[in-house]
Amino acid sequence: MTSTPPDAPHGPFGWIAEQAAARAAAGLHRELRPRPAESDLLDLAGNDYLGLTRHPEVTEAGARACRRWGAGATGSRLVTGSTALHAGLEAELADFTGFEAALVLASGYAANLAAVTALTGPGTLLVSDAANHASLIDGCRLSRARTEVTAHADPAAVRKVLAGHSGRAVVVSDTVFSVDGDAAPLAGLAAAARASGAALLLDDAHGLGVLGPGGRGAPNGAGLAGAPDVVCTATLSKSLGAQGGVVLGPAAVIDHLVNAARTFIFDTGLAPAAAGAALGALRLLRREPERPGRALAAARAFHRGLTAEGLDATAPDACVVSVRAPSPAAAVRWAADCRAAGLAVGCFRPPSVPDGVSRLRITANAALTQGQIASAIATVAATAPAGAR
Repeated sequence: MTSTPPDAPHGPFGWIAEQAAARAAAGLHRELRPRPAESDLLDLAGNDYLGLTRHPEVTEAGARACRRWGAGATGSRLVTGSTALHAGLEAELADFTGFEAALVLASGYAANLAAVTALTGPGTLLVSDAANHASLIDGCRLSRARTEVTAHADPAAVRKVLAGHSGRAVVVSDTVFSVDGDAAPLAGLAAAARASGAALLLDDAHGLGVLGPGGRGAPNGAGLAGAPDVVCTATLSKSLGAQGGVVLGPAAVIDHLVNAARTFIFDTGLAPAAAGAALGALRLLRREPERPGRALAAARAFHRGLTAEGLDATAPDACVVSVRAPSPAAAVRWAADCRAAGLAVGCFRPPSVPDGVSRLRITANAALTQGQIASAIATVAATAPAGAR
């Protein structure tokens, strides 16, 4: 008796070839591109907003934690995966951002899934911004709650949806949206949620370390940190240059997540090296509160320069500047041409963009020099495809 090879065209995965062909025809094929440890490329694709991922103090903090606590957490946080290092990181994150308590998870994605699913359920109404990150969208899908998607950054639409619901409700939004780098209207969202007694869940992945006083985050800057009806998630892999995620909020909420959030209960704890590096980065940021300002100034310089070149670039509220491309294929070629010229930029195409418009995504960071910014602007402009202007 013979069996069909797994990759045969008519085997159980034969349909994959059809989807691959469709992606290729639409200019949406993706592939991994392993980067070397050292590169001559100017990196404007990563999210190292404060320039800390290779900072000697941060890398040494990670190495020291690895040597002391081991290469892995060895188990879930409720078994063997919690250490004094994790507890210290949580305490300092809560203190820095202004929230009562914090819970560290293995990734920002896991943190969003934990918060959305554990704080909702059947009978709950979730009100989600149309441009929210995929992790929030997946959390809504897994929650078994009724989800209403509202127009992007529209508190009036949120208020209207909430007005027709009498039970538990949670308003969910990024604080800074990852595609265009625009900020959510936090004051308006908070007012809409509070008018109906709803909770507000904010993903501050692109705000922590950049916005708020000294980089304490967008909720802190908006006066929402520590409020009894506000929960915040964030990642440790952007401004803090490490890895992992965190949920911040009232102590009762954090205790509930410890007991109810599946991505916390059943996942191996954050590796000690990542926890140590994040803690080292946080302490460095406390000592150097000027770093966020430098990153924001670089983002504004990119916007000024790119628009002066006639390109359709978004005005940044944080560190992300996106430049619209005429098509997915053109965006891929544009990014490749930038790379060939020594510049790494992000390339966002459907389904990563909620409006279906492909973009180059440029991320500013605090370590950039004026010369590097000017050179990058010139490269993006010189390689722009027809129709980009």
